[in-house]
Amino acid sequence: MRPRPVLHLISYVLSFIAIGEGVCWLVAWHAGDPAPAQWSLALSGGIVLSIAFAMWALTRGPIRLSKRDGFAIVTFGWIAAAVAGSFPYLLSGVISHPVSALFESMSGFTTTGASVLSGLEFVPRGILFWRGMTQWLGGMGVLVLCIAILPFLGVGGMQIYRAEIPGPSKDRLTPRIASTAKLLWGLYVLLSVSQVALLMFGGMDWYDASCHTFATMSTGGFSTRSASIAAFDSAYIEIVIIVFMFLAGANFALHYRALQGKPQAFVHDPEFRFYTVLWLGSCLLLSLNVWGEAYEGAGAALRAGFFQGTSIMTTTGFVTQDFNVWPNASRLLLVLLMFIGGCGGSTGGGIKVVRFLVILKKIARELERAMHPRTIIKIKLGRQSLEENTVSNISSFFIIFVAIFAVASLAMTFYTPDMVTAASSVAATLGNIGPGLGAVGATETYASIPTTGQVILIACMLLGRLELYTVLILLHRGFWKR
Repeated sequence: MRPRPVLHLISYVLSFIAIGEGVCWLVAWHAGDPAPAQWSLALSGGIVLSIAFAMWALTRGPIRLSKRDGFAIVTFGWIAAAVAGSFPYLLSGVISHPVSALFESMSGFTTTGASVLSGLEFVPRGILFWRGMTQWLGGMGVLVLCIAILPFLGVGGMQIYRAEIPGPSKDRLTPRIASTAKLLWGLYVLLSVSQVALLMFGGMDWYDASCHTFATMSTGGFSTRSASIAAFDSAYIEIVIIVFMFLAGANFALHYRALQGKPQAFVHDPEFRFYTVLWLGSCLLLSLNVWGEAYEGAGAALRAGFFQGTSIMTTTGFVTQDFNVWPNASRLLLVLLMFIGGCGGSTGGGIKVVRFLVILKKIARELERAMHPRTIIKIKLGRQSLEENTVSNISSFFIIFVAIFAVASLAMTFYTPDMVTAASSVAATLGNIGPGLGAVGATETYASIPTTGQVILIACMLLGRLELYTVLILLHRGFWKR
């Protein structure tokens, strides 16, 4: 790894963070927030911009990136963004402990949605707008990471849909990434503006509509209300958010093709078909299970089941119900959905639907081989045959994900009141969902988790969002050798 080009590119990341904090200062000023909140955003933007400029000036020069540099830029860039994003919380006094402020910021940029804040109605508007913006920026960063950068690095099984998306070839990090990023930004902004308009039509003001759009399109889940979406008690708003959560959990390359006049791309994509079946089946099962148990009417059960099922599967984490008190079958299904997550190339977290689809096909192939050992069977996604190293990569990812979940859950038992809280807090942060079960359930926050426990969960958020390998490879001693 060469520090100069890594630091130079991270300086651009920090400059975007500074601009975002400046925009939120204008929101705080317009909203008439208390002076400490206004100046915390202005000062944070100034500090971050100064650091970014100093890094840029000291590291100027020709840039040639290796794969090692790519891994370092992604991982350290996300960490730098989270650290810079924590300044407004600390300087305003909204969060007093540095680790908790970093937890909130990392949760935003990784689009996790786990929070240590309560009483959101009393938090200055500019700070909450910044909180939402961290998720929106993080969601866009995830798209650029998944579609433009990870295929170049060759990690996380991203090769599967390389042929299905507009992006760079596996051996080039070229200006095509810039064109891909512009395309994604345009699509992301278009969908965001559409959702803001629809939410405002449903009665939200521009502030609530913007903040909840930030959290929906990024599948982040931060709300401006302590009761989340339940505070609005509107079936229309819930339907709009369900639609956009579902879209955000799908591969954005399919949205791009649909805008090009090829909506059949959704039907032809095997991952999207599997995603739709899982989503529809899970939401119906949840609705049937809570009907009569938690809700008397079929309409109320369907409304609750579809909203919470969509929210958890897409790893958004909005809540309208306290699913902590739902029947055991529903709670277990929600935990399973936490692991599955959204599609590859989406802003959703989790293991990803495409990996589960490949694992299921691999299991079917091994059963067939057990009966017919000499048979040569290729695993296919649609018409595309997968290379064996891709299938092996996905299997390894699955094993590593489960291993990290097990180790982190064991570690969290020392910092949580029960095993349910320990395991679900790890599932919710490693899968970038937000709310879990037990003491970190739908109506709770992570404020009760001790500092050391929050550090573990911060690491889980970063690992989950950056597809494990991107972070873990930095821990390999060979990475640091010349």
